[in-house]
Amino acid sequence: MYHNHHPCYRKPITTIFSFFLLCINLNLHNLQIIEARNPSQFTTNPSTDDVSIPEIKRHLQQYGYLPQNNDSDDVSFGEALARYQKNLGLPITGKPDSDTLSHILLPRCGFPDDVEVESKTPPFRTRKKYVYFPGRPRWSKDLPLNLTYAFSQENLTPYLTPSEIRRVFGLAFAKWASVIPVSFIETEDYVDADIKIGFFAGDHGDGEPFDGVLGVLAHTFSPENGRLHLDKAETWAVDFHEEKSTVAVDLESVAVHEIGHVLGLGHSSVKDAAMYPTLKPRSKKVNLNMDDVVGVQSLYGTNPNFTISSLLASETSTNLADGSMIRGSEGGIFYSTLTTVMALSFLIW
Repeated sequence: MYHNHHPCYRKPITTIFSFFLLCINLNLHNLQIIEARNPSQFTTNPSTDDVSIPEIKRHLQQYGYLPQNNDSDDVSFGEALARYQKNLGLPITGKPDSDTLSHILLPRCGFPDDVEVESKTPPFRTRKKYVYFPGRPRWSKDLPLNLTYAFSQENLTPYLTPSEIRRVFGLAFAKWASVIPVSFIETEDYVDADIKIGFFAGDHGDGEPFDGVLGVLAHTFSPENGRLHLDKAETWAVDFHEEKSTVAVDLESVAVHEIGHVLGLGHSSVKDAAMYPTLKPRSKKVNLNMDDVVGVQSLYGTNPNFTISSLLASETSTNLADGSMIRGSEGGIFYSTLTTVMALSFLIW
């Protein structure tokens, strides 16, 4: 049984306009202070010189764009590449251009991209990019939903303490709980927990072996399986000021992403969405994008306490507190936040 998105309601245009002006006013004081976050600024782009066609084909096979034994002409290389480019929000050329090769080399989630696209009319006037697992599975307990989660004490990471891991996942679960009527409750009972979290290396018995440093960072299974596995080989971090490794991976960013899969979301082609499949080392993406919110609410409905303004306030607060930001060009944060305000104003009207 699936639950549709709760009906949206119209807000007075004066409220939207006032909120819009307030955000402009706030941002005008920050034009020359902080540049908008852009993941490409945190690391140098990986070299694409040595990427071969067989490697590209293996990547397309791994993430669902080509059959494992693509000996026939049912799916051409160009068609598969064009679909990959579309799903990742890249220019659609059907050719292995530099943008495409750079994304192929990025660390990412191990969940395939090419899955069932939502086809029904969205509850908001928005160009949706979110997708679901085939069959659109979701947790079938009655709403409001209570899901338990636990950590495998035998499968942790040496880079973080258990308390750091618990704190970060608590934050990540709270992001999703704030927008849907679902509560996430930590338990010590790993065997009977709805969501089972652990760090595993290589072939760990689920048919999806990890590949070492970078490459695949984590993978999750569809509802109601509940397994959430992270690659133990990664240098997991919660604070880039303390962890100096050039290949460090932000645990909260990956946790937020994988919890989206736990709930039934596939990958988004919106690059700012939490459900976008790639994440560069030493970069953070811990906030839900409107695409993430609309997608998960169409599965579970809306948290009665959720408001558009609370989503924006959370994003702005995180942006201002994020130590990975850099000072730079004029207008950065104004562009980022003002664009969000304009988009949300149209969505809620």
